[in-house]
Amino acid sequence: MKQQLDPLVLEKASQWLLEPYDAETRQKVKHLIENDPLELTECFYKNLEFGTGGLRGIMGVGTNRMNKYTVAMATQGLANYIHKMFPDMAEPAIAVAYDCRNNSDHFARITAEVMSANGIRVFLFGKLRPTPELSFAVRHLHCQAGVVITASHNPKEYNGYKAYWNDGAQLIAPHDKNVIAEVEKIAGPADVNFNVRPELITILGKEFDAIYLERIQSLSLSPEAIRRQKDFRIVFTPIHGSTVDLVPQALKAVGFDSVTVVEEQMMVSGDFPTVHSPNPEEPAALSMAIAKAKEINADLVLATDPDGDRVGIAVKNDLDEFILLNGNQTASLLMYYLISTWSKKGKLTGNEFMVKTIVTSELLFNIADKYGVDRYDVLTGFKYIADIIKKFEGKKTFIGGGEESYGYLVGDFVRDKDAVISCVMIAETAAWAADQGKTMYGLLKEIYVEFGFYKEKLLSVTKKGMAGAQEIKQMMERFRNNPPATIAGSRLSLIKDYELRQSRNLADGTILPIELPKSDVLQFFTDDGSKISIRPSGTEPKIKFYFGVKGRLDRIEDFDQVDQQLEETIAEMMKSLQI
Repeated sequence: MKQQLDPLVLEKASQWLLEPYDAETRQKVKHLIENDPLELTECFYKNLEFGTGGLRGIMGVGTNRMNKYTVAMATQGLANYIHKMFPDMAEPAIAVAYDCRNNSDHFARITAEVMSANGIRVFLFGKLRPTPELSFAVRHLHCQAGVVITASHNPKEYNGYKAYWNDGAQLIAPHDKNVIAEVEKIAGPADVNFNVRPELITILGKEFDAIYLERIQSLSLSPEAIRRQKDFRIVFTPIHGSTVDLVPQALKAVGFDSVTVVEEQMMVSGDFPTVHSPNPEEPAALSMAIAKAKEINADLVLATDPDGDRVGIAVKNDLDEFILLNGNQTASLLMYYLISTWSKKGKLTGNEFMVKTIVTSELLFNIADKYGVDRYDVLTGFKYIADIIKKFEGKKTFIGGGEESYGYLVGDFVRDKDAVISCVMIAETAAWAADQGKTMYGLLKEIYVEFGFYKEKLLSVTKKGMAGAQEIKQMMERFRNNPPATIAGSRLSLIKDYELRQSRNLADGTILPIELPKSDVLQFFTDDGSKISIRPSGTEPKIKFYFGVKGRLDRIEDFDQVDQQLEETIAEMMKSLQI
């Protein structure tokens, strides 16, 4: 039986059979109307939402898809907001970049043309570039805003549109909601100014890369260690993405002479032909790089995501086997290296700080506390780390920061997670350890002995579609209204509810305010020092559970035993929460 079309869907789709939609678009919509009512419904049942991070969606025709019309309409809304915020500026400026995804270059060109049509000067990267270089460009070129076309590590069917403000960071309040309001005012392509002004578009090339790379080189803390370890063997893969040139160049610039790339994955492609998912958080995404590392007996594996803001690593364990480190472990190694080296070099004045997200390991705070470095927790999302950097600009010095989802930043000239910087500084950390006869794995164990053995695990539960969204909402209500009394045998002692913006001590009933923006996140803390964070994903149909447990590691020789105990504790936690 043929599915009946919703009249409202058919009405919206029928508008796309008329001008100003081009002939190819009209033909595709006509085909869907006549042959595929299910797909037509998916394409038109709603408008692709311009959220606080911009657009992200499957590419195709329709109001609920990423295409040149939805991109142009979003751009017109952003252009209107730029003019509203800078009314006395004759020619405000914007930087535009794009990654390796299919149609990214096309969408970036449309963005540049619509911006120019609205009298905004555009600095458009001529070829694909990593997202953090866009953040750097916004600041370096004194732009009022920025846009990068990317869907980060989503599947190949997706693309996206990330908007940045003049501080080089992704939009936060009040700009995020205000831009959304302006975009929602754009009813259709007829409201978009397509009269391109080519004279307002400047193409950025390799000369700009040189400026960015020079700033990255200035971050190096142990050039002498790198010189001694210049043959330290590194395998790198961009997984077909935008760091294909810059990471090898950056590693070479700081002195690493033995960098081997995974040739099959150096081919820039939005189809990501060698991986199921181009996400360095997924073990399979690093399999080819690890195979190459085994072949050449490398010391370190680095892998970045398509838009170059996340990095996954693999190191050798005590059996000389490659193992993957998670985002918390990599962040801990990096922050330990940075802060301890700042201390040894006499660079700590008591006016330095680091930032992490609330779901990231508490180990980072323990490291900061030992060295007297101020530390701050923020909501999930690197834009909130950038906001703290902005808050203390000219007052305090930012050493570094990161989040468990494989995003890190060193220095403050970029205001987003930066995989190019991270690859360089992680490699430097490894070379510094090697210079002392240590491996990264061995260094991590030493950190656990000194600060406590922190073990974290992320569980993502996917619930697709409208029914899935409702199920995720019900799960959050259950945990919020009926929290467990104990988790894995340990009493629940503290609940932080970021939706209510309050922290409740269950022992004495004390309620304290949380000085962070409202967010649908719950955190449970138990008497034994464990932390469980629960939050729906903002970009995927998932609810995420972050488990963090802590044990004592008195001797490195006890590592495996304590590791197993903590693993069992996390398994018990999952049973307690019935997930």
